[in-house]
Amino acid sequence: MAENRVSASLSQTDRQAVMQAIATIREKLPFLIGLTIEERKSLPKLGDKSRAFVSKALEVATQNPDFLPRSFDLYEMRRDVELFEALYPVLLSLNQLQELVDDTVMAVGSEAYAAGLTVYNYAKASGKGTGLDSAVDEMGTQVLPR
Repeated sequence: MAENRVSASLSQTDRQAVMQAIATIREKLPFLIGLTIEERKSLPKLGDKSRAFVSKALEVATQNPDFLPRSFDLYEMRRDVELFEALYPVLLSLNQLQELVDDTVMAVGSEAYAAGLTVYNYAKASGKGTGLDSAVDEMGTQVLPR
């Protein structure tokens, strides 16, 4: 059998606590929005390289607001920059957590599937006439690796 990289369980109580923690995060971030694929593609992106640009632009706008059109909302720009800066470490932390959860789910799923294949192969090879024929036939109709 393949290496067993994860040997753990998640109690119903702990699972509920995790789900409550996620609900609390959503509750504390009520302003979160969803974007369509088209919106994601069309929006200019603020990343590591452009953060300094935006910071400098905010500084210039703050010190020289007279050259901006009256419709420009400097207060809203400042709020957007501050919210971005506040959310960025949250994003990094959540991305790391999601990667760990994704990798763990993939590993334990693989381990479970490999164990299932072992059971199937042994039942198919040794289970004839032991009352396992219908179970083996049923398992054989499931998706198997090619």
